[in-house]
Amino acid sequence: MTVHVIGGGLAGLSAAIAVAARGERVILSEAARHAGGRCRSYHDGLLDMTIDNGNHLVLSGNRAVDRYLRDIDAHGQVTGPDRAEFHFLDLQLGNRWTLRPDDGRVPWWILHADRRVPGTRLSDYLALLVLLQRHPGRRIDEVVRRDTVLWEKFLRPVLLSALNTAPESASADLAGAIVRETFARGGRYMRPLVSSPNLAAAFVDPALERLRRDGADIRLGRALRAVRFADGRAAALAFDGDEETVQPGDRVIVAVPPWVAEKLLPGLIAPQAFNAILNAHFQLVPPAGSPAMVGLIGGTAEWVFAFEDRLSVTVSAASDHLMDMDTESLILLLWRDVAVVHDLRGPVPPCRIVKEKRATFAATPAEEARRPAAKTAWANLFLAGDWTDTGLPATIEGALRSGNRAAALALGGV
Repeated sequence: MTVHVIGGGLAGLSAAIAVAARGERVILSEAARHAGGRCRSYHDGLLDMTIDNGNHLVLSGNRAVDRYLRDIDAHGQVTGPDRAEFHFLDLQLGNRWTLRPDDGRVPWWILHADRRVPGTRLSDYLALLVLLQRHPGRRIDEVVRRDTVLWEKFLRPVLLSALNTAPESASADLAGAIVRETFARGGRYMRPLVSSPNLAAAFVDPALERLRRDGADIRLGRALRAVRFADGRAAALAFDGDEETVQPGDRVIVAVPPWVAEKLLPGLIAPQAFNAILNAHFQLVPPAGSPAMVGLIGGTAEWVFAFEDRLSVTVSAASDHLMDMDTESLILLLWRDVAVVHDLRGPVPPCRIVKEKRATFAATPAEEARRPAAKTAWANLFLAGDWTDTGLPATIEGALRSGNRAAALALGGV
């Protein structure tokens, strides 16, 4: 059996690795000349350094991430604190605090005023219990109070970054999935981890190396233009310049963005609304002892990351105003926040702005309802991608789970 995997992002890579590990032949076709999709690294000429296209964070409890990194022998390529801790700065009030959840499931920390978010009450944290429940088709603002300090200084910024959607209009069920897999399980599952030294070194290059060792045929710069169907199955794949027959026992896994999948697969219902992510990379070695990441309240920047050779900023669900702003003005605006976080003086360092206009699907109830299952109307064709029905927002964890699911189906599993 040959499994054709279309798309070399993390969903496609995880599917290909799972299939190849079972000894089946894999042909991985990717339209770009590099793998990784939105999770990629590249050498930037302006900064003369390797940077990531975005600041992607995973958590210690992400089981698909853990399995994937072990499968590709890259488990040591993500790093973070020994215990869960989250640093915050309120730019308007000037106060800083650090949340350090208990390792176990019982959240003893919320019983102590000096360990809670400043200004919050114990009753505010009932919002987490509310989100633990299922709320199909409902928005977060329909089930959680938004007039609390906890909402403004913790829940809103955390959910905004996790969902890449304004939490007021986002799906309560997707927010609940985050709470169930993090807060409800304790600090051992909440340690924030970042790629070291970059995304490619952690998630992409070792995966390609593993696939080559397993005999996979990796074809970069090969765009799928059409799928030919016959008798309820995918019968042929039309690429630029050639067409490949799908033999009766073969399988096809389509792991491409939803707008591409819609063109390839007639009748496919997929998310149609998307949100942007804005990133900025400043060429400056962080001050000694800088926390790996700081969440900002009341700023333009939302999270500031300190890497070995740069300071990076992420703005989730970036507005059209920011996305359309001229580069020089945008750099100055973001640098003001970064300078306050790290108490920096002097000129603005060289900076690269990276904009992803369709970074993720909008995590609203309406778009959640449009996410398709891995199984399709064609017996030998399956879907993968963070935009499919994973039960999670569009995250690395969701992408990897979708690839594993599609691989299991292609191999005749559940």
